[in-house]
Amino acid sequence: MDVHAMTTEMPARRKPPAPLNGVNTPALFATIDVVKETPALGMFQFRASSEWQGGTHSCTTISDFAGAGGEHMHKEPYTVDADHPAVLCGEDRAPAPVEFVLHALASCITAGIANIAAARGIPLYSVKSSLEGDIDLRGILGLSKDVRNGFSGVRARFDVKGHAPEAKMRELVQQACARSAVLDILTNGIPVSIETNN
Repeated sequence: MDVHAMTTEMPARRKPPAPLNGVNTPALFATIDVVKETPALGMFQFRASSEWQGGTHSCTTISDFAGAGGEHMHKEPYTVDADHPAVLCGEDRAPAPVEFVLHALASCITAGIANIAAARGIPLYSVKSSLEGDIDLRGILGLSKDVRNGFSGVRARFDVKGHAPEAKMRELVQQACARSAVLDILTNGIPVSIETNN
C-alpha cells in the first residue's frame, strides 16, 4: 500500500473553533473526545442539601459533586433559598420551588445554545427566554384526585440573535432542546426514591 493511499484514507482531525460566546470550545471538544474514549468519565452525580428555615422557607446548599472519575468542589458553596408567595401561605422570601424548575429549564437550554453556537462558530449577540408553567392548586391541596400536583404544561419562548440566518438560530434552539438534561428530566420523568431518617 503506498503512503498517499494511506493518508487519504485517514480522516483529517478537525481543529475545534477558537473560544467564542464565552465558551471554551477547545475544552468542550476535548471533553467530548475524552468521554467518547472513556465513557465512565461521563458519569456524574450532582448533590444538594437543604434545611428548613421556618414556615415554607428553606435554604439549599450546593457545594460538591462527583464526575470525571473523581470528587469535586465548586469554587465556593452556593446557597439558594426557596419560599412560597404570601398568597400561598408563605412569606415570599425567595422564589417558589416550581419557579426554580422554570429557571433550571431556561438556564439549561440557554447554556446549550451558547455551547452549540460556539462549536459551530456562530457569534451570539443575545439569548433571551420567557417561560410559563401552569399549575392547578387543587392537586397539591388534596382537593381533586383528577388534578396532578405539578405543572400541567410549560411553555418556553427563546429569542436568539446572532451572526447567522434566522433558520440557523432556530436550529441552535432545537439542538439545545434535543440535548437538554433538564428538558429530558421534565419530559421523560425519572425514578425518585425518598427515605426518612427518624
